Amino acid sequence: MKNMSTTELEQTLQTDASIQLIDVRETDEYAGGHIEQAKNVPLSELTERTAELDAKQPIHVICLSGGRSMNASMYLEQAGFDVTNVDGGMMSWEGNVTR
Repeated sequence: MKNMSTTELEQTLQTDASIQLIDVRETDEYAGGHIEQAKNVPLSELTERTAELDAKQPIHVICLSGGRSMNASMYLEQAGFDVTNVDGGMMSWEGNVTR
């Protein structure tokens, strides 16, 4: 599985508007502040909602600190997705946050 820092994610978001970014935090955490391009797919719902993801596009996964996104990334990779886990999660994110 690939990993990237939040700094690398921010640079990628600036150059690639089509990036598929999922935030696997719970809905209330996501509502408290998230990256604008991120789609909320809580880890607790991921197995039921995998079909919502585009298997033809790489997926970047973020959570609060990196633990849940690591679990989600392992699951998605086993399901055949091209996945990158975002190390450090929202705790390390220094870019803009949407509420």
